[in-house]
Amino acid sequence: MKLFRVTGEINKPNLKTPFTKELLAVKSEHAIEKVYAEIGSKHRVKRFQLKISTVEEIFIDEIENPILKKIVAGE
Repeated sequence: MKLFRVTGEINKPNLKTPFTKELLAVKSEHAIEKVYAEIGSKHRVKRFQLKISTVEEIFIDEIENPILKKIVAGE
């Protein structure tokens, strides 16, 4: 499993919100699919309302999410 940071923007009719999500996935395509599923489920956003700008692979020392850092580091 690799670590990915996905950044983008939610474009709803009255609201534009930037987001950054860090997650574990096998490939970058899987990370994008997971972001669509999670954000769409939590925020009631359709896929066409999400604009993903970057998907980058990150290393353990670059993780900002404390929960993900504990899971990966095994603390």
